[in-house]
Amino acid sequence: MAQIEKTRSEFWYHLAAFAMILVWGISFLNTRVLLDAGLTPTEIFVARFLIAYLSLFVISGFKVRFTGWRDELLFVVCGIAGGSAYFIAENTALELTLISDVAVLVSTAPLTTALMGAIFYRDERITWMTCVGMIIAFVGSVMLALKDGLVWGDSIMGDLLALLAAFVWAFYSMALKKLNRTYTTLFITRKLFFYGILSALPLLLMEESRIDWQAVRRPEVWGNLLYLGLVCSMAAYFIWGITVKRIGAVRASNYFYLSPIISMIAAAIWFSERTNAVAYIGCVLILAGVVIAEKFKRPATTES
Repeated sequence: MAQIEKTRSEFWYHLAAFAMILVWGISFLNTRVLLDAGLTPTEIFVARFLIAYLSLFVISGFKVRFTGWRDELLFVVCGIAGGSAYFIAENTALELTLISDVAVLVSTAPLTTALMGAIFYRDERITWMTCVGMIIAFVGSVMLALKDGLVWGDSIMGDLLALLAAFVWAFYSMALKKLNRTYTTLFITRKLFFYGILSALPLLLMEESRIDWQAVRRPEVWGNLLYLGLVCSMAAYFIWGITVKRIGAVRASNYFYLSPIISMIAAAIWFSERTNAVAYIGCVLILAGVVIAEKFKRPATTES
């Protein structure tokens, strides 16, 4: 009976994980709309995180707590790696290349996380099959980046930025694993938003603003900003944090495989994005490599 109740409980957390991946998979399109409206990648990030941060204050009240230099440094890493660095790189990539390319390349985050885990945690060792999966995914990434030939341009730069986003996400995952053992999901999420905004402010001050305030008044612009801030940031980060705690980081990360598929279908419908056979083969190799690497990864002895 207890096992049945546990299975039923886990079902809702698995459903929540799928829902968050669906939300994040479509969010690439929302960001693209805002870029087309004239907002810069940094402006979009700061706006969405500021909306999320202020909303959390309304919900939980104004509370400031210093956790000690060691843990506070981990929160800074979360804010930069899971916030400013990740989203500014991803948003800039969306300016330079296809939505589908960015979605697929960002989905390699579980591989970079596995590598980081092997470096920082003894219970996160890599198997030979994980290495095979990483090599397959790497070949796919090269094919996707060079789909139009060996010509340096915006498309390749965008692909490299998408890979950079996947790389920095691994640092966020490693810091989150340590913090999850001590702090609540709500507390971690608030700290993440705070340091994410703080670390992005210098970039925001240095760049030339492209905001068209007439355009911001349009429902499709402020509507997308609210969606990114309230749903994709505040709600999604909080729900994802709870899901990782309940069903484990490994099982939750399996849902990331669906994100690029959702993004590619949505981009084809709303933006009429089309690509060539080389890119499709690269996408298949990346997804296959990630699945193989995760499927044959040696289970951790303790999973947060």
